Amino acid sequence: MEKKKLGILLSTPPEDKNLATVASLANEALRQGVDTYLYLIDEGVRNVDRPEMERLKQNGVKLFLCAYGARRRGIPTSDKAVFCGLVVLSDLVKGCDRFVTFN
Repeated sequence: MEKKKLGILLSTPPEDKNLATVASLANEALRQGVDTYLYLIDEGVRNVDRPEMERLKQNGVKLFLCAYGARRRGIPTSDKAVFCGLVVLSDLVKGCDRFVTFN
């Protein structure tokens, strides 16, 4: 039986309360055995340096980041996330059982 897949999009900056909500949601999904994908876009790319993102990644979240948004905000390419474009986001939306956004 194939595992369920949850996609999450976060577009708000680290100062927004959405970060804590996204971290809680992703951790609960992982605890229930759900494959969890997180895409950071717009101001959300600034969350990539937050410790919450590192913990989520260590726990099994597949972390993606909008390369265009990162370049515009001076965030250098690193191995903290997969730097990619909207084609990947489109594939995530299409391939997940559920997809939620935090704007």
